[in-house]
Amino acid sequence: MSNRKIQMPREVYIDPGIIKDTGEICKSLHLDKKILIVTGAHTYDIGAKPVIESLEKEDMAYDVIKVKNASYESISEVEEHITSETTVLGIGGGKVIDVAKLSSYNKGVYFVSMPTTASHDGIVSPMASIKNPNTSISATAHSPIAVIADSEILAQSPFRLLAAGCADLIANFTAIKDWELAHRLKNESFSESAAALSIMSAHLITDNISNIKPNLEPSARIVMKSLFSGGMAISIAGSSRPASGSEHLFSHALDKILDKPALHGEQCGIGTIMMMYLHGGDWKSIKKSLEAVHAPTTAREVGISDDDIIEALMMAHKIRPERYTILGDNGISEDAAHELALKTGVIE
Repeated sequence: MSNRKIQMPREVYIDPGIIKDTGEICKSLHLDKKILIVTGAHTYDIGAKPVIESLEKEDMAYDVIKVKNASYESISEVEEHITSETTVLGIGGGKVIDVAKLSSYNKGVYFVSMPTTASHDGIVSPMASIKNPNTSISATAHSPIAVIADSEILAQSPFRLLAAGCADLIANFTAIKDWELAHRLKNESFSESAAALSIMSAHLITDNISNIKPNLEPSARIVMKSLFSGGMAISIAGSSRPASGSEHLFSHALDKILDKPALHGEQCGIGTIMMMYLHGGDWKSIKKSLEAVHAPTTAREVGISDDDIIEALMMAHKIRPERYTILGDNGISEDAAHELALKTGVIE
């Protein structure tokens, strides 16, 4: 562990209107030979267009590719457009950024993260979530050389996405408890600095919960800064441990079960309530924080059946068997899963 490299972005911009300075920022970082913009159909107008205007103002060459999902097929498609002189700009939500991140990593070129939503902590972390036919997997990639987050654009995105980002950060509370448990029972390596940064990121949300409101640029800035510090915790740890525990395993289990899962952060938030109960922690406070930011706390709110919640709870420990959590090696029984979901109000 002592020889492991910790990757951090060289420059980070979280400001209103900063997207208009993209060309100037890329030039200052000497990333101006060839730009490949990776974006989505919905994020092209709000994110890619102002970036293109900024690049043209600086007389910089660029190509644009739109991706539909975070799959290996999309990654291969993007890689075909990358040369050794390319810098990849990922402009969009989590799926777009994950594709830009992993394709640039595979080709050994720089990547700039430019989120248009603040819905999860993958914006900065060196991990990417990629869809397989049956599930999603966490792949090792690299951190962006720069982050350009326009807080005005983030504030204009649907508030449901911002609330999901808050829920994903609140999940850090149980992720750290699981990591500490694995350290004690399985002698898994543990980073106190990464754990402290992860908890601080979660507290940035819960301590400012009354200030996080729809369409407010300062609210988006709070969430984005919290997501950034949470992503840094992952970089320090060299794994997703600081932000992903039993609550994420529960969410991944739902992804396998459901035809149309809820948002990642929403599912993790609901999972955090139940996993904090199992840890004997203050699950009611977790629930209140989620409610305060208008993130769902029940299966009904996200259109998931009681049976699917129980099945996901029973399946969660199998998702990543090498990752020890409060769910143990053998998981929990159907009766225990039902009682857990019922007591925490996730099901009725």
